[in-house]
Amino acid sequence: MDIFQAIIIGIIEGFTEFLPISSTGHMIVASQFLGVEQSSVVKAYEVIIQFSAILAVMLLYRDKINIKEIGLWQKIFVAFLPIAIVGFLLKDWIKAIFSVEIVAFMFIIGGIIFLIVEYFHKEEKAKARRVEEITWTQSLWIGFGQIFSLIPGTSRAGSTIIAGMLSKVDRKTSTEFSFLLAIPVMMAVSGYDLLKHYHEFIGADLTAFLIGFVVAFGVAYLTIKLLIVFLQRFTFVAFGIYRILFGVFLLMIM
Repeated sequence: MDIFQAIIIGIIEGFTEFLPISSTGHMIVASQFLGVEQSSVVKAYEVIIQFSAILAVMLLYRDKINIKEIGLWQKIFVAFLPIAIVGFLLKDWIKAIFSVEIVAFMFIIGGIIFLIVEYFHKEEKAKARRVEEITWTQSLWIGFGQIFSLIPGTSRAGSTIIAGMLSKVDRKTSTEFSFLLAIPVMMAVSGYDLLKHYHEFIGADLTAFLIGFVVAFGVAYLTIKLLIVFLQRFTFVAFGIYRILFGVFLLMIM
């Protein structure tokens, strides 16, 4: 993997990780277009750029990362538990079911679900309009919703946002809770993958890794800020339509 490839993949990771469109499908297309094989070195690089995306969230929401917000983080931990348990138990099954076809169909199904949820969602009836107002029950429902993200192509952000909206949390708050929930989830995934692939850093092009890290961080930071601004005026309908179109596109290029 050269520097140009590292930059493109870093941009895609930073842009898609926190949007409800799943980074998996976009990585598939990018890898095919760039001629990047899914080698162990590439997997190690993906760990690095995922970690940089986590840092972007932590910087943007640094005011939430302190002892005063212990109640919020207890609820985030409750939401984290379901995917931690189920993901650990089913990790081999998840790898076995991965295919471009499943990713494509989950893009389409997820897009349809977004359109349906948005059609019935009443923002004015939301019971939580700040992440601090999210209840224990809502946290648990969001945690259960996140389990669906284990299916390739579903999107972690998408599943948690939908679960939040279904449990009467407004769009912006569901999205911000999804960002914060990404911290323990992605820390756990990145830490596990780092232990598996740490030896791949030996002899790898660390320049490409470093540039990709910086690019993914910057793009993730801007994407998160722009999404929050976007949600102050618009809904997730555009993302639902995009998911359907991208899923069809994946089926066409298979």
